[in-house]
Amino acid sequence: MVFSSNIFLFLFLPVFLGLYYLTPFRHRSWIILLGSYAFYAWWRVDFLLLFVAVTIWNYLIGLGVHRAGIGTARARRWVAVGVAGDLATLGYFKYANFGVESLNEIFLSLGYQAPELAHIILPIGISFYIFQAISYVVDVYRGDTEPTRRFVDFAAFIALFPQLIAGPVLRYKDLADQFTDRTHTLDKFGEGAIRFMQGFVKKVFIADSIAPLADGAFALSDPSTADAWLGILAYTAQLYFDFSGYSDMAIGLGLMMGFRFMENFRQPYISQSITEFWRRWHISLSSWLRDYLYIPLGGNRKGTFGTYRNLLLTMLLGGLWHGANWTFLLWGAWHGGLLAIERALGIGAGASTFRVGRWALTFLFIMLGWVTFRATSIGEAFSFYQAMFRFDGLSLSAAYLQDIRGLNLAILALAYLVVLMMGLKERLTWSPAPAFADRMRAALPTVLVPVFMLAVLKLSAESFSPFLYFQF
Repeated sequence: MVFSSNIFLFLFLPVFLGLYYLTPFRHRSWIILLGSYAFYAWWRVDFLLLFVAVTIWNYLIGLGVHRAGIGTARARRWVAVGVAGDLATLGYFKYANFGVESLNEIFLSLGYQAPELAHIILPIGISFYIFQAISYVVDVYRGDTEPTRRFVDFAAFIALFPQLIAGPVLRYKDLADQFTDRTHTLDKFGEGAIRFMQGFVKKVFIADSIAPLADGAFALSDPSTADAWLGILAYTAQLYFDFSGYSDMAIGLGLMMGFRFMENFRQPYISQSITEFWRRWHISLSSWLRDYLYIPLGGNRKGTFGTYRNLLLTMLLGGLWHGANWTFLLWGAWHGGLLAIERALGIGAGASTFRVGRWALTFLFIMLGWVTFRATSIGEAFSFYQAMFRFDGLSLSAAYLQDIRGLNLAILALAYLVVLMMGLKERLTWSPAPAFADRMRAALPTVLVPVFMLAVLKLSAESFSPFLYFQF
């Protein structure tokens, strides 16, 4: 089940919220858990058993770590066993096919018959809930959070359906208090509903309208330079509005349930360095990689070479987390290398003035990285790069034009106008007068609700609208 579906909007969500608010607070974790399991099982019931097993495993590991004592050798063994189990689960389901296919290519290149093995289905959302489980175990070991004594609260945290499929990557220590005491007010619910509608419009009205431009360009066997640049501009906008739209919807649903999640995006395309980009893009993942991978590897405490090595390893593993493909490793290496170069040049994320040249170069580097992120193979990625820099004219090819509509181009222009306006607001740190701001907030529902309804009609006409990050 996805947020951008009629079954979610008109059946699951109203029924869930009705049951949730009719249930006394002390029992609402059960409603969250059962509702989230129903949400997940809508995809496949059998993988719900794996989900439950991971939850029980990490709950017991957390109790074992706590009983062993913070910082003790026995606690470290508990953590090692727990994290090893989590990574083994993730490795098997997400990377076994990749490993087998890579070995098969080697066998075939040497003239041997490749072995045939059963194809393993990737459980949806496994990358997100495994990372959340690992952070819980590590935080208990570090003494950053107490292990929950109520299994239902921990299970509800892991299963919390707003962020279950594509994040943000939450940490139990940030939500522990909210499970025991959170507020439910009409204002908070209304804030959540507005945020949900904003995300829905981002996804369905903008990202889905841009998608044909990106898909068409990457499907061409021999794109022109104009095809390639229009395609990557479209994908750059599509990915942002798709994923930030999902995050907005997740945050909005959380508010409707009384939870306040961390922000996951903060105008990333106004960044003036890759270092700044990673403080604005997928913030929950970048902070997770920093706290649970980069710092444990030694961070910047191992000298200059060690710092560069740790940056590269962190981004390589971050790229691999996104998918089992050499393209994601290349994307991770690209960002890791750029971060290391910026560290060597003393370029950080705290530029006080906006420099158009630095911004343009950063945006170009981001787009070049998105090529490997979108391509299905290294060969396809480099063919696309070749098309981008072949400079064979400014005309779009006939094969590309036949799938392009004027509305697609208009929505793409609108998307970048929104990015520009929000970016200027962020850079200029402009704050309207309180009275004007109040009038703007009051007028927002009047403008947003009709656009949301149009997006719902668009969704109904198209019947299905999957999120890009579901594949990761």
